[in-house]
Amino acid sequence: AAGAPWFFTLFGRDSIWAARFMLPLGTRLAGDTLRVLAGLQGTRSVAESAEQPGKIMHELRRGALEIPGENISLPPLYYGTVDATALWVCLLHDAWRWGLPGDEVRSMIPQLVAALEWMRDFGDADGDGLLEYIDSTGRGLANQGWKDSGDSVQWRDGTLADGPIALCEVQAYAFEAASHGAELLDHFGVEGGAEWRAWAARLKSRFNETFWIQDADGAYPAIALDSQKRAVDTVTSNLGHLLGTGLLDGRQAALVARRLVSPELNSGFGLRTMSTDSAGYWPLSYHGGSVWTHDTAIAIHGLSRDGFTAEAGALVSGLLAAASGFDYRMPELHSGDASSTFASPVPYPAACRPQAWSAAAAVSVLGSLLGLRPDAQSATIGVSPSPLAGSLSVSGLRLGDANVSIELNTDGEVIAAAGAAILVG
Repeated sequence: AAGAPWFFTLFGRDSIWAARFMLPLGTRLAGDTLRVLAGLQGTRSVAESAEQPGKIMHELRRGALEIPGENISLPPLYYGTVDATALWVCLLHDAWRWGLPGDEVRSMIPQLVAALEWMRDFGDADGDGLLEYIDSTGRGLANQGWKDSGDSVQWRDGTLADGPIALCEVQAYAFEAASHGAELLDHFGVEGGAEWRAWAARLKSRFNETFWIQDADGAYPAIALDSQKRAVDTVTSNLGHLLGTGLLDGRQAALVARRLVSPELNSGFGLRTMSTDSAGYWPLSYHGGSVWTHDTAIAIHGLSRDGFTAEAGALVSGLLAAASGFDYRMPELHSGDASSTFASPVPYPAACRPQAWSAAAAVSVLGSLLGLRPDAQSATIGVSPSPLAGSLSVSGLRLGDANVSIELNTDGEVIAAAGAAILVG
């Protein structure tokens, strides 16, 4: 379940991210999540539920969901998400790297192929090489990325963007899914790997042509393209999801890393969803200025993966400061008010607590501090500890069937390890 009390049900995106965060502790949760979602994968096109062949679902409820005053009516099984399908592929690949048994992965190759084909045939509805979404019913979710509130995609002046919307992070997920999906196809002797690598290369080129814009502080990727393929110029935390996926080159990644730790985005208690120089910013806006633990953890992972250890450390320090204010039980979200203004993070009154991906984010952040790079096929784990890790002893990690432990000294150097071959650096 995504969270209590408001989202105590299955959400595709939330479940995938929570399972992905938890992979250093074993693949069972990921395997179960993958199979459940594969069992609900779309097989036909139904406008009312947004189901499409190969698409991974958004949410499951006992009955229809009606939201009074917002003209939202969702069927019990709803597929209105643009990102869960690519993220499902990413989870399958990551779980394989952490040691999900080959026969389990092989059993989901048909669903993998269907998910990849959904990205090409339905996700890119207009054939421009990018994934976009629009609610065709007028009663579904207007926004279908993780920031799914009605005002989450807006221009810097506060004007809402018109759909179809192509989100920046969705292109990153799709690039990673196509690249890593191709690796899985190759490994399991299934045709199509070269096709999907070429598809990913075209997406990357298209992204570079259309998403990069500039302001007084330099170049950065827009949050989205609107219905007219204009780059929506608000600076948001969505940028953090681009890192670590392979979509950005080194120069581009450095530009994004610098933005993420700017005072406009970094609150000192985590990453704001929207920068403070945007007209729509409000620290208690659900997706327009608040801080989400999982969102910050994704940025930390990407920064660490792309070698920006100082920037990752700054965001880790902020999350730890926030955690102490919540007795280390992180809520769904909290206010984006700055740590220079408030000694403790300001709670968001209606936040779920616990929230699955907020709780699981702690494991992901630990993995980022250690710089873990699993390769179950060779029974090795790469380790590149952050200086912030300091003296640390970690046990209970899992690589396939092996229990792994790692010990660092005060300089963050590996001084002992067991359970797998550890490759330092």
